[in-house]
Amino acid sequence: MTRDLHKDPGAFGGLPEAPDYASARFAVLPIPYDGTSTWQKGADKGPDALLHASANMELYDIETDSEPWRAGIVTMAPQVGFDSPEAMVASVRAETEALLADGRTVVGLGGEHSVSIGLIQAHAAKYPGLTVLQFDAHGDSRDEYEHSKCNHACVMARAAECADYVAVGIRSMDVEEKARLVPGRTIFAHEIEDIDTTARRILDRIKGPVYITIDLDVLDPSEMPSTGTPEPGGLTYRQLKGLLRAVCRERQVVGFDVVELMPRAENRAPDFLAARLTYQLMAFVLSFDHTALGKGESR
Repeated sequence: MTRDLHKDPGAFGGLPEAPDYASARFAVLPIPYDGTSTWQKGADKGPDALLHASANMELYDIETDSEPWRAGIVTMAPQVGFDSPEAMVASVRAETEALLADGRTVVGLGGEHSVSIGLIQAHAAKYPGLTVLQFDAHGDSRDEYEHSKCNHACVMARAAECADYVAVGIRSMDVEEKARLVPGRTIFAHEIEDIDTTARRILDRIKGPVYITIDLDVLDPSEMPSTGTPEPGGLTYRQLKGLLRAVCRERQVVGFDVVELMPRAENRAPDFLAARLTYQLMAFVLSFDHTALGKGESR
């Protein structure tokens, strides 16, 4: 099937603008939407900033001794032009369903966190028994916020309608969200002491395929200041990477997104961190490829 590819200089990894879509493993889907954020604006600039930074990465990954780009990475045309969050969610879901039907592993780039709703819905429809693994500073589990159920504060309420989920790194929520907590579903940031223990808590909750959504504010502002609502007391990059590796090693990760990058001209390091994190997670998905290895096996 012919799909519209990203035409601007800024395809992920600085790769050729017209790669072979039919054989690519990953389809990167930029979603520069920032219609419901409630404090600082600018997440709509996140996908382009991440793509630009990614062109300056080395494409050899030391940790996995691999070159993920060789599996094929295509960068799709951005999802733009929406007059409501509901319209954005519907469009993202439809595009994601088409990419999944073509056999691509979809990598969403936000944009504010509401962009994840359509991505999650499409993956839940494709993969029965899906668990969504949320890395985030905020609960994002309100049923409705500012007259919309597709607000960035409602992402996980929508996820819970179609999948189980595990939330990791949470350190800010409304008292309304506290009342709706499900035992075992949330690992608060202050509870994270070591990677192995935390990874086991996550894995004990996940039984089937996994979709990972990473709100970059899960990271401590000392490493990731470029988000709309930075919260102190977050994870380090190494902690996050260790948890992602553990999950990819033992469970089938079927897709993921990286959202809430709000780039700042005076500090491009967070843009590069977001790009490297995206590529690192591709490397982990490929290195522990449960689709190829067979259910339950890992390297």
